[in-house]
Amino acid sequence: MIDKQVRTVAEALEGLQDGAAIMISGFGEAGVPAELIDGVVAQGASDLTIISNNAGTGDVGIAALIGAGRVRKVICSYPRMVGSRHFEERYRAGELELELVPQGNLAARIQAAGSGLGAIFTPTGYGTKLAEGKETREIDGRHYVLEYPIQADVALVKAYKADRWGNLVYRKAARNFGPIMAMAGKTTIVQVEEIDPLGTLDPETVVTPGIFVDRIVRIADAGKAAA
Repeated sequence: MIDKQVRTVAEALEGLQDGAAIMISGFGEAGVPAELIDGVVAQGASDLTIISNNAGTGDVGIAALIGAGRVRKVICSYPRMVGSRHFEERYRAGELELELVPQGNLAARIQAAGSGLGAIFTPTGYGTKLAEGKETREIDGRHYVLEYPIQADVALVKAYKADRWGNLVYRKAARNFGPIMAMAGKTTIVQVEEIDPLGTLDPETVVTPGIFVDRIVRIADAGKAAA
């Protein structure tokens, strides 16, 4: 019987190692797996590479990981949101490496990893510092930059509902990076608010098939305000 449910966040994160590359879903506050990130803080892994749309705000989530000195590198499109003081302090001190990726390229590179592509050509960044040292090519009169897929050891994703097979339903804007990150993580761990009986999810609402999901942990009432 396939059952990907685990009882606790600690059990969901079992095996997370120092030096891991971790994808974290979310856009602003929507779709952020806050309890899973708290679990990483408690678990103790360090020297991490975080792949996300931003570098966290305030003192929670990704910002808490950075503030605790557990992050070596951030790959993101928008590191300095209002209140991103932990990122700024560590980066200015030379304690944190940053790979800045345009948002569309970030999504496309993650999607390329999940789709098994070797690389992609994108026009975004051509002729700028972001293209320095990278292969370029002219295709049908337009210039492109070669970008490589971004894969992670672990993807932490927030969804709304799941069944025990790992089929996922998202809530509105909280869908954002979740589906492509679920595909691009070697191990995909998902926090949900509900786990419904097998066969009761409307197939038309399932965005991420269970084949991409390894572990599910239910966290009641998690993030309902961040729709």
